[in-house]
Amino acid sequence: MDGGGRASAPGSGRPQRPRSDEGHAQGRLERVRAAAAARVTKGAARARALVRRVEQTPPPPGPFRPGFWRSPLRGPWLTSVFGLVLLIGISLIFVTGMLSYASYNPGLGRINDQTPDKGLLGFYLFAWPTRPYWLYRLTQGVHVTLGVVLVPVLLAKLWSVIPKLFEWLPVRSIAHGLERLSLLMLVGGVIFEFVTGIINIQLYYVFPGSFYTLHFYGAWVFIAAFVVHVGLRLRRMTRALRSRSLAAELRTDLAHTRPEPPDPDGLVPTAPAPPTMTRRGALAMVGGGSLLLFAVTAGQSIGGWLRSTALLAPHNRTPDSGPNGFQINKTAASVGVTPAHVGPAWRLEIHGPGPTLVFTRAQLLAMPQHTAALPIACVEGWSTPNQQWSGLRLADFAALAGLPAAGSVLVQSVQPPGPYSSVVLRGNQIHDPRSLLALRVNGADLSLDHGYPARVIVPANPGVNNTKWVHRLTFRT
Repeated sequence: MDGGGRASAPGSGRPQRPRSDEGHAQGRLERVRAAAAARVTKGAARARALVRRVEQTPPPPGPFRPGFWRSPLRGPWLTSVFGLVLLIGISLIFVTGMLSYASYNPGLGRINDQTPDKGLLGFYLFAWPTRPYWLYRLTQGVHVTLGVVLVPVLLAKLWSVIPKLFEWLPVRSIAHGLERLSLLMLVGGVIFEFVTGIINIQLYYVFPGSFYTLHFYGAWVFIAAFVVHVGLRLRRMTRALRSRSLAAELRTDLAHTRPEPPDPDGLVPTAPAPPTMTRRGALAMVGGGSLLLFAVTAGQSIGGWLRSTALLAPHNRTPDSGPNGFQINKTAASVGVTPAHVGPAWRLEIHGPGPTLVFTRAQLLAMPQHTAALPIACVEGWSTPNQQWSGLRLADFAALAGLPAAGSVLVQSVQPPGPYSSVVLRGNQIHDPRSLLALRVNGADLSLDHGYPARVIVPANPGVNNTKWVHRLTFRT
């Protein structure tokens, strides 16, 4: 040993420090681990105790208590009947809504589609066709009319599942919380889409932003929740529909109306009240409401004698008599177009790779005229009967501009800058022989509200894209 009492390494004349006690360190690590595990176990026990106390908390009075909902009609079968109708109807509304989006040819640029930050949601699958000429009138008429007709079914479905909205506890686990979140997105989304759509149909523009943008993003939020909900509930819905016979329910009178068997979702009341209506009566009431809404709405799209019954449609009546006496979406005054904009100084400019061409209206009327029988159909679901338009073909203007095979044309109006004051039309729309720069309608000059001195009319085109008060056409490759 050296003078300090430390051991020296064998064979060396130098002092050596003692090695660390590995066993002691390992024991200390085990004690730390054990202490940590004890803390975790203690925390988990406290959490379980807290959950048990919360679960034992009685629900507040009112709709959160199971005995509050007592209708003997409520149950999985009736809910599934309404759900099946909505599954078919909403799927069709979504498809026709996507077709409506495609009809604007959003791929032609921001002028046609001003939806901000749309990203992948702004996809489209094909160029919008011009045949059949009534295509947009059909798709948008179905979209709007079906949306209105489904309102009673939607309300009945929400009534049938309302106990789920007041379920206690609101969130019992992470999985249950996610399910509740998807339900909130589903219910909130469908109410938002139906309400904003109906307000837009009524031309009641009270939106904090563009209806188009709000409805577009709202549709995607709703349809995402809808797809998740259908994926989770489709099997249950199928089983519920098979549990009872529709024909038997339609024959069941009030005296024999019974609650459905208890279900795991808690739709069937624990203490049902005596029935005051049969399920047949409930279905008839909802179906009758839908038929009534069809009768007071569909005429704006279908036309004919049904137009007189479309009492809820702002465009149900012909606004005036005479050649220009058909429906108008935006009047000249409402968008800031005055007679001064379209007076004797008005000129039509044709732009292309060659020199700019300028025409007066008299010069345009002196050129060979063509006719086309086409309706106007608008996003709000209304449409006009076929009108007899006359004017010059867009294809002829493309040839004059030096681009007989033009791929697109920018149509610009004298209307002050704003939504739909200009539009880009695709090549197939230019080259359809019925696509006109119309100067007259039904044998008379266009009225100011219908686009005097010249407007575009294109088969199957949304009404707002049939630009009025045109003063410039710019053809592109």
